[in-house]
Amino acid sequence: MIRASWCRWPFPLVIGTFIGVGLAVALTACAAGPTGRIASPAAPSTVTAVAPSPTATAPSLASAKPAKLEIPAIGVRTGEIVDLGLTGDGSLQVPRDAITTGWFTGGPAPGEAGPAVLAGHVDYKKVPGVFGRLKELKTGDEALVHREDGITAVFTVYAVERHPKTTFPTEKVYGDTPGPELRLITCGGDFDSSTGSYLDNVVAFAKLART
Repeated sequence: MIRASWCRWPFPLVIGTFIGVGLAVALTACAAGPTGRIASPAAPSTVTAVAPSPTATAPSLASAKPAKLEIPAIGVRTGEIVDLGLTGDGSLQVPRDAITTGWFTGGPAPGEAGPAVLAGHVDYKKVPGVFGRLKELKTGDEALVHREDGITAVFTVYAVERHPKTTFPTEKVYGDTPGPELRLITCGGDFDSSTGSYLDNVVAFAKLART
């Protein structure tokens, strides 16, 4: 089973697309403190935007690494997206600084069938993070993933939720899906200065709308 350290990311245990992989997809210390960690979540404490999950999605794409991400509604326009794998102790790697976004390479690429996972800090070492406004996303907002094959995959948000890291809904976030989906994850909720970590995770759920 994979653990996530740092601003810890939640655990997708052994499910769906992640058969044989368990990782923590919550952010533990993705924070204003001196360090950031990714931790694990569970049942939602807050749902900030929800709509019925769209039934129709664009066809799945071949695998291609994500290069850049744009989320116009919250002013996100990233530089290069870095790969996130696992550390020697089985923890999920995390972005190296506040402004970098990472893609979990153990899951689908954005546009492939299944839930692709992109993660970033809400803040880090007192620097505002790339996903600092993730909780402000609304149903219908778009996330554009520019892929290395020149295709832009456009995802439409259908839910934004906040979950305690202690009860992260692993299967809901990482479980297999029939079509291409996207998960955007960061830290949220109250900051625990004793651990240098936020108590919750914010997760945006989106489906591929078009390319």
